[in-house]
Amino acid sequence: MSAVPGPDALSAPRPPFTAVAIAASCVGFVLVGALQALYGPVMPTLQREYGISPAVAGLSLSAQFAAAALGVLVYRLLNGRLGHRTLLGASYVLMALGASAFALAPVWPVALAGAFVIGLGFGGVVYGLNHLFTVGFGRRGSAMLNLLNGHFGVGAVAGPALVGWLGAKNYPGIFIGVAVVCVVVLLTLGGVTAQERETVLEVTSRRDVRVAPVIAAFIGVYVLHVAIETGVGGWEPTHLESVGYSAATATTATSAYWSAMTVGRFIVVPLSLRFSAPAILTACCAGMAGSLLLATLPMAAPYAYVGVGLAIAPIFPTCLPWLNRAVPGVAAAGAYVMAASMLGGVTFPPLLGVVIDGLDVTALPLTLFALALACMLLGTGLRRNAPDPDAEPRSARPAAPPEMQT
Repeated sequence: MSAVPGPDALSAPRPPFTAVAIAASCVGFVLVGALQALYGPVMPTLQREYGISPAVAGLSLSAQFAAAALGVLVYRLLNGRLGHRTLLGASYVLMALGASAFALAPVWPVALAGAFVIGLGFGGVVYGLNHLFTVGFGRRGSAMLNLLNGHFGVGAVAGPALVGWLGAKNYPGIFIGVAVVCVVVLLTLGGVTAQERETVLEVTSRRDVRVAPVIAAFIGVYVLHVAIETGVGGWEPTHLESVGYSAATATTATSAYWSAMTVGRFIVVPLSLRFSAPAILTACCAGMAGSLLLATLPMAAPYAYVGVGLAIAPIFPTCLPWLNRAVPGVAAAGAYVMAASMLGGVTFPPLLGVVIDGLDVTALPLTLFALALACMLLGTGLRRNAPDPDAEPRSARPAAPPEMQT
């Protein structure tokens, strides 16, 4: 029996990276994970050094998030003209320059500008690598994206740990170190083999879907899961202390939550080779909702938040390939979704704070539970209205002939 070319033969004629470039991409995601997590531990030092208030110091993270969303859109806009290799290189250079400026800034406005420049490069690296991993690895796309984004979590855990080990007063050296590693990663970009002119996705699906509602639903899933992610990360310590746990226990539990997000992505790597993206999203939404409901019980709350971390971890990297297959004619869909999720990370924490002020911090799990249910409803709608054409079980057995498939 002659083999019939499948979608992978069209969508991934060759890997987008050499083995060295794949490893360097994982290092790049360790860097962006660390850059996102470094601001929190050094906030008190920034306040003392520059004589600023906590709210003003917090603008550093907001500037990075906002610039990252802009960086995603700029990367997408210039991609057809400059190509991935050039834009990834420029993004790493921006991160290196921004990190150096933040470390050496004599006054706060210069440090804030450095954070903004970091964000531009941050957005480019996050979008560029996620996009290449999405379109370049065929059925392995979800697995490779979870592997890549798992290293983001490694950086998010390692960055604060490095601050704790070296001391917050030495944060300039840490940011300079990040800049140096960015320059080293630049040397591996020759291993980025994929070039722009990606027309393959347009021939992988013949289905007629209403594009705008589908993209809007994916944006909703991403914004809601980021809202839950940042809501737990920002408010879990306060909630646990309000129900009787010590500050030390609450801090440890929050670290366990972030660690669970990292572990969850590595765990799902082999699972994503066997189960479809819609099935994984459904399981993740159910896991988030169930864990948040369990978190209403004080005795179970610290462990329930770990469950939230495990459940939420695979959503971002698993749904990107599904989005690309669901709207194959809209190459910028991933950019829209990523930019929206980054802006959600800026806007939702203060909105959640308003809700908690109006109710009580003990209402945190139920508030986030409602968001998880909304995310589940959107996922169910996507599964029905934009079914994944690659959604058959990912087992090793041979595929049935077309006339026998259901």
